[in-house]
Amino acid sequence: MTLPFGTEVLRYAAFTADPAGGNPAGVVLDAAGLDDDTQLAVAAALGYSETAFLTARGARTFAVRYFSPLAEVPFCGHATVAAAAALAERIGPGQLLFETKAGPVPVEAALDAEGRPVATLTSVEPAVEPVSEADVAEALAALDWSADDLDETLPPRIAYAGARHLVLAAATRKRLSELAYDFDRLARLMTRLDLTTLQLVHRVSDTVFHVRDPFPVGGVVEDPATGAAAAAFGAYLSELEGLGQAVLTLHQGEDMGRPGVLRVELREGDRRVRVSGAAVRIPDPAV
Repeated sequence: MTLPFGTEVLRYAAFTADPAGGNPAGVVLDAAGLDDDTQLAVAAALGYSETAFLTARGARTFAVRYFSPLAEVPFCGHATVAAAAALAERIGPGQLLFETKAGPVPVEAALDAEGRPVATLTSVEPAVEPVSEADVAEALAALDWSADDLDETLPPRIAYAGARHLVLAAATRKRLSELAYDFDRLARLMTRLDLTTLQLVHRVSDTVFHVRDPFPVGGVVEDPATGAAAAAFGAYLSELEGLGQAVLTLHQGEDMGRPGVLRVELREGDRRVRVSGAAVRIPDPAV
């Protein structure tokens, strides 16, 4: 589709094979010449949680910037998967390199047995840091959660794998499913802590989780499937539980009616986190 700015924007749903599922993202494959204000205006007009803007730096290397409707973010996982899917369909499957503001992100773009695009991103070097009790209390107050709603086996932390996320674990699936928060209050806390989303999780088993991601700093109530937060959570769980080789499955978007699945891979001897998922083109609306 072409927005009023004359910019062609492709639309993909990431972490799903259903255009009505997962997380929709905009993709601009040729952003050369677009200034910051134009990129932000395109993202705002599209209204998705993020739009990826690519500028070719080589045959399969691209500078990539990500804009929410309100601001630029250093890295976005679902828009990376969406952009890789678009490139797989246009220049063919294979290795890509995305030069992001968070650092270089290798991406493997592929087509499955039915010719549908899938992608795996490898995060930048992750980090996990403590968060103060006062900041956790403020986050809980904004969410209208109590301390008793938390899973004590998964303590609050700030995790980073390209963007910063506050990880809070709900003790029950019911608590996670009932998300109604103070948008402005949470946005103020997140701005102060330089957070992109809250990564709210509920553990189903050692390797299976349900997750949700409030995103008020981007002007979006909730992100339906969040690759950057999935990578950060993989780093969090690896550090917390000393995981070496492991594959995690994150279910996201079910409570929004946009179910998606994110595969998170941890490898022995490599702190970087790999996040994989399918993506599908969203048809342009009928004129």
